[in-house]
Amino acid sequence: MLYDLLIKGGTLIDPAQSIHAKRDVAFANGAVACVGDDLPKGEAREVLDVTDRIVTPGLIDLHVHVFYGVGHYGIEPDPTCLAKGATTVVDAGSAGADNFTGFRKYVIEVSETSIFAYLNVSSQGMMTEEIGEFEMPEYANVSKACQMIEKHRDLILGIKARLTRHKIASERSGLTPLYRAREAADAAGLPIMIHPQNAWCDSLDDILAVMKERDVLTHCFHDRACGIMDEGGKVRKSVHEAMERGVIFDVGHGAGSFSWEIAERAMAQGIEPQTISSDLHFYNVNGPVYDLANVVTKFLHLGMKLDDAIAKVTSVPAEVILMPDRIGTLAVGAWGDAIVSELREGEFQLADSRGQVRTGTQKFVPVTVVKGGRVYRQHD
Repeated sequence: MLYDLLIKGGTLIDPAQSIHAKRDVAFANGAVACVGDDLPKGEAREVLDVTDRIVTPGLIDLHVHVFYGVGHYGIEPDPTCLAKGATTVVDAGSAGADNFTGFRKYVIEVSETSIFAYLNVSSQGMMTEEIGEFEMPEYANVSKACQMIEKHRDLILGIKARLTRHKIASERSGLTPLYRAREAADAAGLPIMIHPQNAWCDSLDDILAVMKERDVLTHCFHDRACGIMDEGGKVRKSVHEAMERGVIFDVGHGAGSFSWEIAERAMAQGIEPQTISSDLHFYNVNGPVYDLANVVTKFLHLGMKLDDAIAKVTSVPAEVILMPDRIGTLAVGAWGDAIVSELREGEFQLADSRGQVRTGTQKFVPVTVVKGGRVYRQHD
């Protein structure tokens, strides 16, 4: 068989297949064609020698905002996500029922990045900084959301609700957006993703009480109201209970949603996020987030093992969005998405969302991105 591309000589880390070993990976017709020891160079049109480098499946970012040119958070997906190693991303509620069709036509379908989405329960989505999604409670329209899901089930993974207070309107809304997100998701047979901080409720307990298996609580390590810690600095009982029933706790770093202190305290109590995501958007793409690989680096600094961190941006999010055979793995037949990376040694300044800086000693750096079985970009 003639391969389009052969990645040769690297160390393959593929948690979905429990592989951490020297392996060659070959691609043909946009998919993984073969994984093996010392595959012959003569059978490939293009060969990448990646000796002493790490090969992983393309990264999956479960939380980004890429409604570029329309939503005020939106960034261009290809240069900010795909070029940095995130071959598949999930937009977390940038678009609602009133504008998702445009999001699909003008962003999703013209991008090389594979983009899926949680539909905002607010019909207007996240359009402007001045007006919140729930300036009027009526924006949380269950009927509109369900109609849009039925038209785009191939892309819409669930319903997103952002509960942060925005002026006085959110006080009037209370937790209505959460309840309507639950209603719409249940009607469609899909999960919800919830942004919890500074919500109009007594504590995170009120939010988690509504969440079920496969629902995603993003921004799990923020230090604002409605966080995972109780007043005594212990992880809330409701968090343990939610994890036991299958609620997914996601990082969602963002511009104001990741605290070194909270992450350290939670991990010391045995609570790790199931998925690592960036919440990459216009206000953090130039720091402190930069890209998903940089967020992975922060968790390596927190003591997470490399294989575990890779799993949280490949195999685990692939399972969360019910695509484990297509993405998040380099098993034969999977999409031909991969990255070649280096684990560089040195001193690296790593900031959380509060500007607290830690000095890391290693950095996870994608150097080659493969999309659909072909080299998309190589870095120095």
